[in-house]
Amino acid sequence: MDDLEILKDLPEIHAGFPSPSQDYMKGVIDLNKELVHHPAATFYGRVVGDSMVDAGVQEGDVLIIDKALEPAEGDLCVSYVDGDFALKRLSLTDPSGGDEKGVWLLPANPKYKPIKVEEGNDFLIWGVVTYIIKRMR
Repeated sequence: MDDLEILKDLPEIHAGFPSPSQDYMKGVIDLNKELVHHPAATFYGRVVGDSMVDAGVQEGDVLIIDKALEPAEGDLCVSYVDGDFALKRLSLTDPSGGDEKGVWLLPANPKYKPIKVEEGNDFLIWGVVTYIIKRMR
């Protein structure tokens, strides 16, 4: 079941002028049911730092992290590198445009450089970020 099918019963919320027929909203939503596909392998984490701001991820955001998913090119992942956890975008191609194959962890802020995972690094992809919960107020 894809994410759009799961969310089909949610009320429509127009971002333009309100509709006079929208006097009420129906239903109750269970966020665990809607957002967690593998409960035993799903964890939450709070973002610290600014290395992913250009991807819309800001300090204080809550991540839903699924450890059961196989990471793929371009996924936002929580990785463990040499004793530290890092939130970065996974890339299997050289971000500088070269032909070198490998694993790179890409920030989304020009203040930070990509991390190339080397053979000697203590490295694992801990989980794939499936949702980001943002505080708006």
